Amino acid sequence: MIGRCAGKEDKGLNLITDMRKRPRSRGDNHGPPFLRDLSKRLSKRLTAWQTMVLTLLWLYISRNFAKIVGLESPEPLANLYNRAYFRATWVTTALDAGFWTAMKIRRKWLRDLASMVFSIYYLFAAEQADEKVRKVRGLLTVEHLRVSWHKSTTPYLSFITRVLRPKLTQYPPRAIRIPRPAESSYKDPVNAWLYFDGPLSALSQHTKLVLDYPGGGYVAMSPRHHEDKLLAWAGKLGIPVLSIDYRKAPEYPYPYALNECYDVYHTIVATMGRCVGLSGASPPRIVLTGDSAGGNFATGVILMILQSASNSVQSWQGQQPLPVPDGLILIYPSLDMNIGNWMSDDQMSLIQDRHVRKRNRNILRRKSEDYYKLTPETPLPSDDEEETKFPFPRTESPIRTEPRSLSPSKSVIPAQQNQPPASEIAHQTASITSSKPKHLKTRLAMSSMISYFNDRILTPEMMRAMIILYVGPHIRPDFSTDFLLSPVLAPEALLAQFPKTYFLTGERDPLVDDTVIFAGRLRQSKYNQFIQRKELGLLKSKEEFNEKDHVQVTLIPGISHGFLQFVSVFPEGLAHIFRCGRWIEDIFFETGVGAASASSFSLSSSRTLRNNSNSSSTFSRNLKNRSHNNHKPHHHRTHTTESSGDEDRPLEMSSSSNHNHNRDGGSGSISIANNANSSSSVIDSPRRNSQEESSRRKISRGKLLSLGREKSLVRLASEDDLLGRRMKGLAGGLMGMDEDGVKTP
Repeated sequence: MIGRCAGKEDKGLNLITDMRKRPRSRGDNHGPPFLRDLSKRLSKRLTAWQTMVLTLLWLYISRNFAKIVGLESPEPLANLYNRAYFRATWVTTALDAGFWTAMKIRRKWLRDLASMVFSIYYLFAAEQADEKVRKVRGLLTVEHLRVSWHKSTTPYLSFITRVLRPKLTQYPPRAIRIPRPAESSYKDPVNAWLYFDGPLSALSQHTKLVLDYPGGGYVAMSPRHHEDKLLAWAGKLGIPVLSIDYRKAPEYPYPYALNECYDVYHTIVATMGRCVGLSGASPPRIVLTGDSAGGNFATGVILMILQSASNSVQSWQGQQPLPVPDGLILIYPSLDMNIGNWMSDDQMSLIQDRHVRKRNRNILRRKSEDYYKLTPETPLPSDDEEETKFPFPRTESPIRTEPRSLSPSKSVIPAQQNQPPASEIAHQTASITSSKPKHLKTRLAMSSMISYFNDRILTPEMMRAMIILYVGPHIRPDFSTDFLLSPVLAPEALLAQFPKTYFLTGERDPLVDDTVIFAGRLRQSKYNQFIQRKELGLLKSKEEFNEKDHVQVTLIPGISHGFLQFVSVFPEGLAHIFRCGRWIEDIFFETGVGAASASSFSLSSSRTLRNNSNSSSTFSRNLKNRSHNNHKPHHHRTHTTESSGDEDRPLEMSSSSNHNHNRDGGSGSISIANNANSSSSVIDSPRRNSQEESSRRKISRGKLLSLGREKSLVRLASEDDLLGRRMKGLAGGLMGMDEDGVKTP
């Protein structure tokens, strides 16, 4: 047995050796015969490059065949954005995925290089980039947000951005520090960046300033991440642009950053611009701007200014209220921290108002599509239903919400012992019938945050993380009443005092409801103020309300949030930056014209009062001359000495002695009027309105006095009047007043 087995093994080894010794039959290097024939035929018509392109095209078609022929499920974002914006989001998504992939690398130079390598990979692997971004946004941290939003200042992206950005200014931005005002509770200065296309010595020639609050989700980004718009404004407008580098959450939670923004404005006004290099000869004219979270700060600063102006304690202490800025520009602002699912009746009525319905038609159509996409067979609403006018105030809900409680003791009492009357039964039946749901005037609609929950730039997860980080762990604000946190809740009394406001937002922005609702509330408050002033007779009866004098809203179709942040990949954003620059010019021009008209009006009113007093004094002088001529017909007496009788003299203002008195008392009054006129060109709009009203009242009062006293000696309504001073001297002792008119204790 052992010999047989050994023989079989020897035969097997010999067989293997023979197979190794045999020559192998190798195939042709150019492929099988039929492929060689096909290659020969194609080589006569196609080059190697064309063959490679056709091969790659065939691979793409075979991989995306279902999408090409329409058998794939619809892409939710295919028709949401326009092509340019979707292309930009494709690039930003790849960059986010690449930078988040490399964020754990410790060495900075290697991390920056790996971020670019991974980003280039994700540009071609778009599906993997979307999946990466979706997973990271599900578990966001503050590090993820800062890595994503600070990528534009990394070495490689910063170089690419500088190459693609047009040359707008000759001077680089300067880092400055703004001191806190004396009234502030904080002492640390505020960091800022000054963008000005000129030497620092030329700042003294400017009286206009753009104060910008950059966005960044309350947790990230500095002015250096917004240089596309800041450099464009500084270069095109030729005026200084100051952008605040406020401290970010969670290290500095609410309301630290808001107080920083307010303190900077307070310091600029208190120093008359000297803190930023202006001359300080006149109060600077300021326009506030803000995008995203910066729009929240800009609006909050104006609310704090208006709130401090209405503070009686400050006025009692002798503190002058801060002037309101000349204008406000909000770019896709975040104005509501209370993220809700459904639109209320008040909010929908503001959007559906007939005055702004044409502007908001795409937003209303989108809210209607949320329902009709689920039920395609449901007929669309008629035009009459769409054009229904909804009033501003909230209508009482027809559904009864009063609970009906039955006590257990009464529930076991027999019906014969507790039989209600027939009238009560009928009343209960009517109440039950009326408690059935009725058709509401406002169609059920979701908020934009929920409608665009799959946005490629701003998602609900990101909003939730930013709000939690901004509010902080130590306070619990009331999101339904805190209007400094959610400016959309501001009271109407403060909104009526807002300066002219411009809004710029994309129609597909998850925050678009914040814009249209706040703009609607501004319009409503301005309109109510217009009606009140008209009823009081302060305005002409034929004057009509013009919304563009107070609020202007621009909704850009087909784009979402943050389109001014990536101008390098979204060139259309540069046009919107220049549009905001034109708005800044319009604000300064309109306020300048208004200030000039106010000064000319006050000057004309003072001239009118002086002419009326001159004519009335001439009449009184003629009366005196007549009475004097009855006794001495050939002698005309003129008072040249100072005596008790000369107290009437300043009120006469005769032509013979008018020059002498102008040198003493008259010149003082004229200089005050001139000073008021010169300063009225730089004061804020609410003060300008108050000056116009006061000057109008002075004119009407002067006319009434001149008309009522034509037939007697003229007596002006002032403390310089002789009769008034004598009556005051007689009654002062009885009223407990001293010689200066101050009430003694």
